[in-house]
Amino acid sequence: MRCLAARVNYKTLIVICALFTLITVLLWNRCSSDTSLHFLPRAALVDPSPKVGGASISSQQHPPQPPEPPPVVGVAGGIKYEEIDCLINDESTIKGRREGGDVYLPFSWMEKYFEVYGKVVQYDGYDRFEFQHSYSKVYTQREPYHPDGVFMSFEGYNVEVRDRVKCISGVEGVPLSTQWGPQGYFYAIQIAQYGLSHYSKNLTERPPHVEVYDTAEERDSRASSAPWSVPKGCSLSRLHDKSRASSVRQFSAAESSEGVSLQLGNSKDFILSLDIKFISNGSVSVILETTEKGPPFTIHYVTNTQLIAFKDHDITYGIGPRTAWSTLTRDLITDLRKGVGLSNTKAVKATKIMPRRVVRLVLHGRGFVDNVTISTTAHMAAFFAASDWLLRNQDERGGWPIMVTRKLGEGFRPLEPGWYSAMAQGQAMSTLVRAYLLTKDQAYLSAALKAVGPYKVPSAQHGVKAVFMNKYDWYEEYPTTPSSFVLNGFIYSLLGLFDLTETAGEKLGREAGQLFSRGIESLRAMLPLFDTGSGSIYDLRHFMLGTAPNLARWDYHTTHINQLQLIASIDNSPIFKDVVKRWKNYLKGIRAKHN
Repeated sequence: MRCLAARVNYKTLIVICALFTLITVLLWNRCSSDTSLHFLPRAALVDPSPKVGGASISSQQHPPQPPEPPPVVGVAGGIKYEEIDCLINDESTIKGRREGGDVYLPFSWMEKYFEVYGKVVQYDGYDRFEFQHSYSKVYTQREPYHPDGVFMSFEGYNVEVRDRVKCISGVEGVPLSTQWGPQGYFYAIQIAQYGLSHYSKNLTERPPHVEVYDTAEERDSRASSAPWSVPKGCSLSRLHDKSRASSVRQFSAAESSEGVSLQLGNSKDFILSLDIKFISNGSVSVILETTEKGPPFTIHYVTNTQLIAFKDHDITYGIGPRTAWSTLTRDLITDLRKGVGLSNTKAVKATKIMPRRVVRLVLHGRGFVDNVTISTTAHMAAFFAASDWLLRNQDERGGWPIMVTRKLGEGFRPLEPGWYSAMAQGQAMSTLVRAYLLTKDQAYLSAALKAVGPYKVPSAQHGVKAVFMNKYDWYEEYPTTPSSFVLNGFIYSLLGLFDLTETAGEKLGREAGQLFSRGIESLRAMLPLFDTGSGSIYDLRHFMLGTAPNLARWDYHTTHINQLQLIASIDNSPIFKDVVKRWKNYLKGIRAKHN
């Protein structure tokens, strides 16, 4: 009986276990069917069919095998995700990720493929991804444009820090461009932009902090007792200068000596300014402590015409003979970084070196010095350096010839050295008009009026005028053959004409006014030709050469918008406001409607 009971209990236990196992399997299968991922059908990647005797083997003879579903590789937020192959335009395959019904592509691929932009940033202590359809911003128009105000959005321009600016010339006080050649040349557009940017900064920034370190005038007791160091064999004295009607310091220091020096010790500001007159060869040197470990850097401003040199920790700029009184104003940060980054290529080498402290000023040679200061900025000195360069370098035809070959692209005849640019003419006018309004010096206005000349001469005859479809006058940034019709350069040329018309008055400004009116008429008629429905076009080479359109980069697109906002403030034609609104939408990926 005991054996029978044990056998019954044993059989019962086996039945119970079997039933439990069956129930578990049924429940498991049901749960699996409810939560399983449904794989979307996808095309197999099949190599091209081999050919036998010139004929392809039919796919029916060798049907493609369905691919194995990829493995589940992780769980995020309770949702299973898996890798999935993504076939792009039947040409290439990349790895994506599928989560439920969504497929995600890597942003590293998207940003190149769609030319979009994004990055992970910290916000309120958390990471978030910020996506942008474009990388450039539109400036808000402060007020209606007028010739004595801020020039467009140029208060945000920093011309001197561009890597295609070799340096700021010590002789001329303006940028030397390497945009189209490593040798460097003076480029009127860049020089005008340098002046207009500093003019605009002067209107929008707070007044600079200025520290006066030395003046020979007795009324300034602090500066007149500045801590000068005069080694044996050198001299420093104070005397009255009749031409300046003030006291100045006279110095003498042989080149082989330590030089006459003035302690500065400024670690906040780096714009040096002083009045100087040499009666022999000499130099002004500035000792700088920098962020680089080791000996300090010395910037030498020497009375010769050398452009720039760099050796070891010494940077040299030629400043010309300076045999008459002049003010030497130098941005020590720019001069340091351009010197350290000096190269034989078009671009200045990037450097992380920055000045920490202006230690002292050292004078060599024989001459006179006065009004040694260091300030936060010196915007008006830069503005007048540009204005005076334009005054000195305008030719007899009223232009500023560009002395470098310019190749705009295949299909256009190269522009040989000596060509004019309507953009240079216009921005030079805008600079000169502002200099006239500040000083009332007739020389600036006369130069601006003379600059109208090339607008009236066809490009083929060494001018800047083109005519579109034998009807619409256009002023060429690049007076190529055939005409190129660059949009941004044309609008800058119009702004110069407007500035001159408004400033010169009805009689003197009549010719500029007529040229402006014809140009605005052309802009109204031709502006739609520069609209792609998702962006803007740089020029009309696609029309003139029958090539693909030359699409404007986003920074040029926003330049177009900024220019048209300004034009809309001086001309109430609806097209300008309509285009501004539409082109702003393109920056956010909002395209024109399709059919």
